[in-house]
Amino acid sequence: MVAPSAPEVITLGCRLNIAESETIRQLAGASVAVVNSCGVTNQAVKDTRAAIRRLRRARPDAQLVVTGCASEMDRAAFAAMPEVDRVVANAEKLVPASWGARPNAPRPRRQTRAFLGVQNGCDHHCTFCAIPQGRGSNRVDPVVEVVLRVAAAVDAGAHEVVLSGVDLASYDDRGDGLAMLLRRVLDEVPALERVRLSSLDPAAIDDALFAMLTQEPRVMPHVHLSMQAGDDLILKRMRRRHSRAQALALIDRLRVARGEITIGADLIAGFPTEDAVMFANTLGAVEDGGIAFAHVFPYSPRAGTPAARMPQVDPGIVRQRAARLRATAAHVLARHLAAQVGTRQRVLIERPGDRGHAPDFASVRLAAPSPSHPIGSVAVATITAAAADHLIGTIV
Repeated sequence: MVAPSAPEVITLGCRLNIAESETIRQLAGASVAVVNSCGVTNQAVKDTRAAIRRLRRARPDAQLVVTGCASEMDRAAFAAMPEVDRVVANAEKLVPASWGARPNAPRPRRQTRAFLGVQNGCDHHCTFCAIPQGRGSNRVDPVVEVVLRVAAAVDAGAHEVVLSGVDLASYDDRGDGLAMLLRRVLDEVPALERVRLSSLDPAAIDDALFAMLTQEPRVMPHVHLSMQAGDDLILKRMRRRHSRAQALALIDRLRVARGEITIGADLIAGFPTEDAVMFANTLGAVEDGGIAFAHVFPYSPRAGTPAARMPQVDPGIVRQRAARLRATAAHVLARHLAAQVGTRQRVLIERPGDRGHAPDFASVRLAAPSPSHPIGSVAVATITAAAADHLIGTIV
C-alpha cells in the first residue's frame, strides 16, 4: 500500500466546516485522518459516528482525530469511541500546535475555489439549534486579516472565494459590517474574479449588503438564505427574526434589483408542532420564492434545545415532508435551468470532465473537453441544453 501524501479530512455539516477543513489539511501530517464533525441535529451526530467508523476501517494505521461541533458538545462520548485516538476542541482546531505544525501561517494549497471562514459562533439561540453550545458566541476575523487570506488564496490559484460563517450576515469588525468587508476584499484584491457568501439571515441583510449583492458584478448572483420555514407560527416557535412575508419580499427585491439572481435556502421539515397547513405554507414558499437551491433538513430533536421539549412530529411524516420539499425545489431548479438554454455563461471549471459552476451556481457540464481550458480556468460557454439538475454547454 502506498503511503498517503496528505492527511485525509472528512467534513460534515456547514460551509464553515468546509473552510476549516481546508486549513486542517495544511496543518496536519499525512499520517493523520480527521473527521470534522457536525452536531446540528441528532442525525448529524449519528452521521459523524458512522463516518468515524468508516474512516477507521479505511485507515487502520492512521492517527484518527475528531474535531467539530458534535465532539465539542460531547467530548467524553467521542473520546471513548475505540476508533478515536484524539479529540481536538473547536477552539483549537485551527491552531497549528494542535496538529504538530509550526505556528507560522500555512501556505494555501492550490485550489480553484477557496472556502474561507471569517465569522464564528452565534448569539441568537434559535430554539432548534445547538450551535452556540458547539461554537460559542459571535466573533469575527478582522477585515485586514481576511483581506490577506483572500489575497493568499488568489495567489495560490483560486478564482473564486466563498466567505463562510455560522451567522455570516452578523459580521462586524469594530463597525465594519459584511458589506464593508466585501468592499475591502474586492478593492484590495483586484485579481479576485468571483466571491460567494454562505447562508445569510434574511433579517440581517441591510441596505449596504443588499447593494453589494445586487450591484457588484464580482459578487456572484446567488443568495442563500437561512430561511428555515415559510410559516409564521413555526418561525416564531423557532425564534427566528423574520416572517414569511418579509423573506418573500426580500427575494422579490433581490430579483427586481438583479434579474439573474438565484435563491437558495436552508429549510427544516417537520419542526415540532408543524401541522399540514403549516407545512403547506413552507412548501408554498419554495414555489412562491422560486427557491432553486434548497438545503432541506428533516427535523430531529437535539438534546438541550427548547425545541426538543416541544410536541414532536411523527418521524415518518417528517421524512415525507422533507422529500416533498426537495421535490418541489427540484422542479423549481429544473425550470430555472431550462430558462438558461441559449445564454452565455462564464463557467469556473472545477472538476475533471469539464464540470463547473455558472455565476448563479448552476452546475454546468461542457459537452467537449478543451485543453485550452484546464481545471481552474474560467470558460465562456453557450448553454445548449438543460438536464434536471445541470446545464450542458459548449465553449465559445
